[in-house]
Amino acid sequence: MLLIVLQTLAANAQETPNAQQARRIFDKAYKQVFGPQGATLHYDVNIIGIYKTQGTIWYKGNKQKFIDEKVNTWNDGKTAYMAYRKKHTVEVHDAQSDKKDKYSGKFKFDVDDFTYAIAEDGNDLLLTLKQKRHAKGTIKEVQAWVKRGTFEPLRLRIKVAFIWTTVHISNFRSGGITDDLFVFPRSQYKDWKFIDKRK
Repeated sequence: MLLIVLQTLAANAQETPNAQQARRIFDKAYKQVFGPQGATLHYDVNIIGIYKTQGTIWYKGNKQKFIDEKVNTWNDGKTAYMAYRKKHTVEVHDAQSDKKDKYSGKFKFDVDDFTYAIAEDGNDLLLTLKQKRHAKGTIKEVQAWVKRGTFEPLRLRIKVAFIWTTVHISNFRSGGITDDLFVFPRSQYKDWKFIDKRK
């Protein structure tokens, strides 16, 4: 027991004031997006030029809705519905299944997997997260730009293995997200083909 306490104290003692400030600010920015009040934002994603997309996403707890160039998705926390506009098909998935998005399984994130640092970058703040040794997540490094003062997210660079993904964020709003936003509007898709991919 004494050894565990000493290890914990040693780990905390190694955190610099910069690291502590970076973690506090990151937590505030993260809660604006993923807190119980919900949030919405527009995103532009670029995975090293191989894959590009843009869209709008809404979050609240374990619920999501997003609209991009190909698909409209509703996830009410139990079931995810993916309406592919070109094919006129709706895929039905378990809410937590990685199969509903070929990229989601590659971006496993845990806030405790990283060391934190903060620096000024013009008028903004740059938070740098580097994966700790023996962390189990897939993300190796995160560079997150936030607005000074409000800590509103502006841009992300995320490294998975050796590949960097860039995400530009705009039209961000925290709060005011109602639960009915995540309910699949079945009547609008009654003539579409449904493919059930749940277990």
